[in-house]
Amino acid sequence: MKAMILAAGKGERMRPLTLTTPKPLVRAGGVPLIEYHLRALAAAGFTDIVINHAWLGQQIEDFLGDGSRYGVSIQYSAEGEPLETGGGIFRALPLLGDEAFVVVNGDIWTDYDFSVLHQPINGLAHLVLVSNPPHHPAGDFCLVESLVRDGQPEAATLTYSGIAVLHPQLFDGCSAGAFKLAPLLRKAMADGQVTGEQLKGHWVDVGTHERLAEVESLIEASR
Repeated sequence: MKAMILAAGKGERMRPLTLTTPKPLVRAGGVPLIEYHLRALAAAGFTDIVINHAWLGQQIEDFLGDGSRYGVSIQYSAEGEPLETGGGIFRALPLLGDEAFVVVNGDIWTDYDFSVLHQPINGLAHLVLVSNPPHHPAGDFCLVESLVRDGQPEAATLTYSGIAVLHPQLFDGCSAGAFKLAPLLRKAMADGQVTGEQLKGHWVDVGTHERLAEVESLIEASR
């Protein structure tokens, strides 16, 4: 199974750090955020990695190279302009093949064990969800008997972690350009085609300087 790391965001809320450094190369505990993903994916047996980039993307290629020092093979999907999550994945589909693949947001930090995703999915997507963090108390979706649903008033909500397994057929009918992933997922959810699980462990969406400091504390505590 191949894996894709989404690394095209500008990280505007983390300026001035991200004025000269792409967000996935921002360091936590002395290590670039994207490097944690590469090492975790390699340890879980994912060796074919696709990384998309836009803002300061050449820095990502220059730093990571072909991935050999991490035990993986990296291919890059360069975007002249940001294509949002859906458009970025759609552009990279020729590199990802015809089978389901893992997608990971490049700007999260987690100790999640990616090896559990090495299994066929039932449907078009499998989402890893987390308890709602303080900055997103309303959550995104509901998890009802292993199916992810949108808008179930009787069920508690969870937040999408930025980790998923997607099947290329999720993008059937899409056209090149910028578009969001969420509408595709919601359509698949309505058809009962999205399964899910709740992440057990640490997870931080590193979108601000405060949350970067939170990751630093978690890393320090684990040493």
